[in-house]
Amino acid sequence: MKIPQTLIEKYNVPVPRYTSYPPANFFGDDFGTAEYLKAVEQSNQEKPENISIYLHIPFCTQLCLYCGCNTHITKDRKLMRTYVDALKKEIAMIRPLLDKNRKVSQIHWGGGTPNALPSSYIGEIMGILTSEFQFIDKPEIAVECNPAHLDAKYIADLASFGFNRISMGVQDFREDVLNAVRREVPVISIEELYQLIKSHPGMSVNLDFIYGLPFQTAESFAKTMERALAISPDRLVTFSYAHVPWVKKAQQKLEDYGLPSADEKVKMFEEAWALMKAAGYIPIGLDHYAKPEDDMAQALQSRSLHRNFQGYCTRETTGQVYAFGVTGISQLENVYAQNARTVKEYIEHIEKGEILVVKGYSLSRPEKIIRQIINEIMCNQYLSWQQVATNFGTTVQEIKDMLNFSNKKLDPFKADQLLDYNDDELVIHDLGRFFLRNIAAVFDIHAGDTTRKFSQSV
Repeated sequence: MKIPQTLIEKYNVPVPRYTSYPPANFFGDDFGTAEYLKAVEQSNQEKPENISIYLHIPFCTQLCLYCGCNTHITKDRKLMRTYVDALKKEIAMIRPLLDKNRKVSQIHWGGGTPNALPSSYIGEIMGILTSEFQFIDKPEIAVECNPAHLDAKYIADLASFGFNRISMGVQDFREDVLNAVRREVPVISIEELYQLIKSHPGMSVNLDFIYGLPFQTAESFAKTMERALAISPDRLVTFSYAHVPWVKKAQQKLEDYGLPSADEKVKMFEEAWALMKAAGYIPIGLDHYAKPEDDMAQALQSRSLHRNFQGYCTRETTGQVYAFGVTGISQLENVYAQNARTVKEYIEHIEKGEILVVKGYSLSRPEKIIRQIINEIMCNQYLSWQQVATNFGTTVQEIKDMLNFSNKKLDPFKADQLLDYNDDELVIHDLGRFFLRNIAAVFDIHAGDTTRKFSQSV
């Protein structure tokens, strides 16, 4: 796929990443703990019925300069011990509010670096979850890992705790790139770590990469992808680096090395796309690739792919998200709620028997409709107005009137051969995948709000 330079120049504008709708920078501090606890109880009467659990582990032994996550840099095992005990208490406080007949379909450990914790700490919490909750037949139990902190024993421990997916944040194979962004270089090769993980039956592997970092070129990133494809993981992810130094000041240091231009980033995307397609991987959304037999690829085929803050998932594993830990964002049917900002305040409040929600957002009916529309575009590259109307018990015309939507808003994208549409359906072409965020923004009633900043789309 070749992306015309004219389209890059036209569409390389600041737009949300749409990991949620509305985006997280719309959350307000007028939404607090009382509102969240009420929403948790109300969620038992909402769809989806399944429960998705997110556990945020903020700890990293050092700060990677590209990082946009909520992290706490430390090697203090005593602090980690205290934090894990607080997580247990928070789970114990929320569990009684959830209907015991509801089942867990997804558990995701994110960070930070979850495997900065001793594996036994992870095992303690997994033991609580498996004893306190019911599960669907094939839940996805996943953990994000820094490969520099993985070895055979740690992997075996994760498998024994019930994990069936490990995402390794490789970012790049080149040491000069890793050194520039202060990412630790693994002692054990990614190839060997992959084999160790796959030696445990039922275990799947994601390899995650970032393009747009210092010293990367289209040629070097293609070589990185060729090596990744030789490993043959179940899924591959190529994240576009989001440069937001006004949010994450450490990113400013990367400017000293120089960052690849938008043109060079596009070439990286094009090279990766071509290599993945040639190797038989199915493109998922803007940045994921999966083998044809993978559940995620199958879900895309049936247009039933979904996405939440944890990433892409199938309808079977989709659930309302209940987040535990510092800065964790719960993603319920009607609200978003974010936990305490710092490890210190999180622990202090939990030890007093209090859950601290510092900000959140209650969605209006139009926003819930827009959320589904954007989800369909970002996940399935497809939209059926009638299906959305049916889901919300209304009509297509009422939705379009509510959103002040006209098909004319799609005409520029159609003229650029990014999509086609008729009165009911919108189908996005392969070229349009690169501009999914721009297309989604057409349906965003908050688009144009100049009080909030977003990264460039390219």
